[in-house]
Amino acid sequence: MKLSVIIVNYNVRYYLEQCIYSVQRAAEGLDYEIFVVDNHSNDGSVKYLKKRFKDSINLIECSHNQGFAKANNIAIRQSQGEYVLLLNPDTIVGENSIRQVLDFMDEHPQAGGAGVKMYDGCGCVARESRRGLPTPFVSFLKMLGFTKRYYMSYLSWDEPGRIEVVSGAFMMLRRTALDKIGLLDEDFFMYGEDIDLSYRILKAGYENWYVPARIIHYKGESTQKSSFRYVHVFYQAMLIFFRKHYGHLSLLVTLPIKLAIYFRALIALFQMFYMRLHRSLGFFPKRRYDVIYIFKGSKKMRSHFNAIVRRKGLTTAASGKGCIVYDTTKLSYEDIISDMAANTGCILGTYSKESGVIITPMEIVG
Repeated sequence: MKLSVIIVNYNVRYYLEQCIYSVQRAAEGLDYEIFVVDNHSNDGSVKYLKKRFKDSINLIECSHNQGFAKANNIAIRQSQGEYVLLLNPDTIVGENSIRQVLDFMDEHPQAGGAGVKMYDGCGCVARESRRGLPTPFVSFLKMLGFTKRYYMSYLSWDEPGRIEVVSGAFMMLRRTALDKIGLLDEDFFMYGEDIDLSYRILKAGYENWYVPARIIHYKGESTQKSSFRYVHVFYQAMLIFFRKHYGHLSLLVTLPIKLAIYFRALIALFQMFYMRLHRSLGFFPKRRYDVIYIFKGSKKMRSHFNAIVRRKGLTTAASGKGCIVYDTTKLSYEDIISDMAANTGCILGTYSKESGVIITPMEIVG
C-alpha cells in the first residue's frame, strides 16, 4: 500500500467531513487507506461518520481523550502504507497536493518528512509551513521578535527547500524513517510532538523538506484556544521539548529560556482572565462590520445556499469583500485555494450538498 492517511478528530465533525472528501479526491487512483481516530468526541462525530463513510474509512473510537500523539500512534501501528500522512481535521487538501508530495518523497530517498504550503482561512500563507528548530538561541531571538530564522523566511515559497520542522497539520512521513526513530512521543498530549518528531528525523540522518503543494488549514478549529487547559498544554509542551533535548545545557542557558516560557504562559493567562472579566461585565468587542456572504457555484447549490441565508438572516452580495462561500460540488479544491490566495483578506466559506451547512473559520452555519 502506498499511503496511509491518519486524522485525529475531537468535536469537529463538519470540518472533518470536508477534510475526508478532499483527501478522497486528492488520493484518487492511489492505493491508500484513511484512518480516523475519534478522541471521545461529544458532538455526535462517530455516528455522523458511520453514516457517511461506512466503508471508506477505518474508524477508531477511543473511550477517552488520548491526546494527539497517542491517538496518531494507535492508527500508525494499524496502518500499512509506505508513507504515513498525519493530517489535521481542519484542513482542505488540494487535488494535486498529495501526489506532488509523494512524487517528491519517491525522488528524494533521504527525505524522512515533508510539509506543504499552508493557507489560513483568509487566504494568507501560514508562516508555520516552514520552521526551524527552537534551539535556545533561535528561541531567544523569537522571544525578542526576530522570527526570520525560526520561520525560515529566507526560503522561496515556490520551490522545495530543506527545513527543520514539519508542521503536524500536514506531516508526510516515510515508513522506514518511523521504523528507525520510533513513533510520536506520547509525553506530548498536544502541541510540540511535531517538533520533537522532526528533530528525531534529522538526528537519524534523514532530511525534512518543504514542498510547495497547497492546502488550507483553518489553524486550530479542533482546539479551544481560549481555554485555560490550552495554555497549560501548549506551554507544558514547550517545556517538555526543551527539557528533553536541551536539559543538559548550562543553567545559565536553560534558566532564561524556562523563565521566558513561564512568563509567556502567565501573560496568556492574564489576557484570558481580562477578556472573560470584560464579557462577564457585559463588555463585548465591537464588530467592525457585519459579515457579507458571497456565493460562488452552481445555480442548484445557490438555491440551497439562499435557503440558509433566509433562515439565518445573513447579509449577501454578488461580489466584494466578505465571506466567499464556494460550492465544493462544482469547484475543485485547487481552484478554491487559488481564488482565496487572490482574494487575501476575504474569509473562506464552503458549502456542499453532503453536509448541508456553510463552513467558515468562525462558525458552522446551517
